Amino acid sequence: MAHINFVELPARNLKEAKAFYESVFGWSLTDFGPDYACTMTGNVDLGLQGDATEAPAAPLPVVCVENLEAAQKAVIQAGGTLSKAPFSFPGGRRFHFRDPNGMEMAIMQAD
Repeated sequence: MAHINFVELPARNLKEAKAFYESVFGWSLTDFGPDYACTMTGNVDLGLQGDATEAPAAPLPVVCVENLEAAQKAVIQAGGTLSKAPFSFPGGRRFHFRDPNGMEMAIMQAD
């Protein structure tokens, strides 16, 4: 069943953002390279994108599905538009899209 896997936030200063969320909520964030970190709880996790060229303008909900290609087809058939073609990342593959109201979201399939 499809479910929200994580929410990605832009982080102008990744080090400060990590320190903030660790201090406020007691979360542990794992680094994935110099510009990305996320919680690894297995529930709905938080990702921090420190690369300004990759960072979303607003919080980016990421939905996990079992079949990425089927989800992409369903998005297009329902009137959504792709904003970022499928790509690989540590842990799976994903693509970004805008729904008919302009909301940016992503769909991922775990490895």
